[in-house]
Amino acid sequence: MSEHPAPVPNPGSAAPVASSPGTAAAPSASPLPLELAAALKRDSAGLVAAVVQQYDTNEVLMLGWMDDEALHRTMTTGRVTFYSRSRQEYWRKGDTSGHVQWVKSVAMDCDGDALLVRVDQVGAACHTGTRTCFDGRDLAVSTGQAG
Repeated sequence: MSEHPAPVPNPGSAAPVASSPGTAAAPSASPLPLELAAALKRDSAGLVAAVVQQYDTNEVLMLGWMDDEALHRTMTTGRVTFYSRSRQEYWRKGDTSGHVQWVKSVAMDCDGDALLVRVDQVGAACHTGTRTCFDGRDLAVSTGQAG
């Protein structure tokens, strides 16, 4: 992910978040509604995988990572925000490339350990310039069939 946007201010929250992305956030320190914060199952770095899908074609565009603050920003601004594990900072998709992801919906899976973010993608979703991060990257597999 090569986008390097300026930090995004936290809309709707005057107080800083008490936890850092490097730790699993306690629900009481989260900017998310208490019920949602309690239901999320974060990894050891406090992050949840976010699968990004085009809302009208169902194309899987990319995978990113979110902590509570990135999810809060995504849910309240209409634009997708991720947490960069390599740069240890927030980045909003499209701020430098112009390839914006407009949020259409966000869902949590049954275990609370993954998110599905449905978007209207403007331009390429992948930092390599391809429509999705999976274009041209098929692996050789043995296929099966039902019944």
